[in-house]
Amino acid sequence: MANDISDAELDAAAARGRVMDRSVPPATAAQYDPVSRRIVIDFANGATFMLPARLLEDLEAASDADLAGVELQHGYALRWDRLDVDFTIAGIVAGVFGTAAYMAGKAGRATSAAKATSSRENGRKGGRPRRPVPA
Repeated sequence: MANDISDAELDAAAARGRVMDRSVPPATAAQYDPVSRRIVIDFANGATFMLPARLLEDLEAASDADLAGVELQHGYALRWDRLDVDFTIAGIVAGVFGTAAYMAGKAGRATSAAKATSSRENGRKGGRPRRPVPA
């Protein structure tokens, strides 16, 4: 079969896994707290990291029951088997909550009353000034 993985490929993948990013200590536990609606990650050094579960790509609309299915993988990744979603803990701690396209889509979407008021005022003035045309 064309999709078979050779023993050499498996060995190479295992070797890459052993050289994981060690800038974040290994996690010892991960769980979803339905009261705070956060994922809680405990580390071997005694630190704890929490983040709103629905900030992560593909978990925005997940049920509490699905989110509670989080599994710690080898101390360095989180997996939601039922949802087929995986994240590295180093990535989460670094603020990477999804693919580059997902993260770009989230940037600049913050809204506030001040931002809306400023936008309306700029619109009344004719909008953003145009760039001068080079001579």
